[in-house]
Amino acid sequence: MTTASSADDPGRPTVAVLGTGIMGSGMARNLLRAGLPVRAWNRTRARAEPLAADGATVTDTAEEAVRAADVIITMLNDGPAVTETLTAAAGGVRPGQIWMQSSTVGIEATTDLAHRAAGLGLVYLDAPVSGTREPAEQGTLTVFVAGPSSARATTRPVLEAIGQRTVWAGEDPGAASRLKLVANTWLINLVNSVAESLNLAEGLGLDPRLFLDAVKGGPLDTPYLQEKSDALLGGNLDPSFALSMALKDARLILKAAEESGVALDLVAASAERFARAEADGHGGEDMIATYYAGRGAASDGR
Repeated sequence: MTTASSADDPGRPTVAVLGTGIMGSGMARNLLRAGLPVRAWNRTRARAEPLAADGATVTDTAEEAVRAADVIITMLNDGPAVTETLTAAAGGVRPGQIWMQSSTVGIEATTDLAHRAAGLGLVYLDAPVSGTREPAEQGTLTVFVAGPSSARATTRPVLEAIGQRTVWAGEDPGAASRLKLVANTWLINLVNSVAESLNLAEGLGLDPRLFLDAVKGGPLDTPYLQEKSDALLGGNLDPSFALSMALKDARLILKAAEESGVALDLVAASAERFARAEADGHGGEDMIATYYAGRGAASDGR
């Protein structure tokens, strides 16, 4: 596969995708479908290898992946993982490359990563995404971006390939990550509301589907309620967004809230539910598995 340079073809920047889990692999495939050259790396190479069949160049090291790239995307678990990967890739970066940091890492880590990027001469875009497995695979993510407007032309084809909407939060790195924490506050409380409604229906001896039918099509209904409930009740807990990752994000939100003097009682309760479900072995399942944290809670004294 040939690699392109944005200097030669600004409409086809070469993109290095570092981290090819649920989200990163979906994003990489949509970049390839859009005709953009992709260089893919994952700490466990076997997770990146399937992308070769789609046309990606799979590399053994992060350094090798970024060396020929115009845009670098990191989609990893947390701040320490991003820092470790950037350190490993540092020998291959060059001044002026654009780094789209799309992992949800929180405010403190975002600030630290922006400083590290500046030290390497990288153009840093704080660019977390909103969406789970299906939007990542379909290219319908919402991308929150904060960073210099000078990077917009080069990243436009990248953003159009991975998302259906880009929300520019400003030029200050960190603004997009703050917006992502707000969006995830809504998501985290929503999924636990779904779980608790199903818990109570079950506890009262009702078929949970009776509740779903009662609200269907009305002002209290949402596609999310129906989809997550159907998945849970059908026994499909394949992760769109793993519960352990939701717990990580809840803790980032609570830390940000504490530092800003805001009390988030619902997120605190959601984090406790996630932690109970994770302790019971549901961390790798979809976050609707928070449902299991509510089963038998009264008899357990919770």
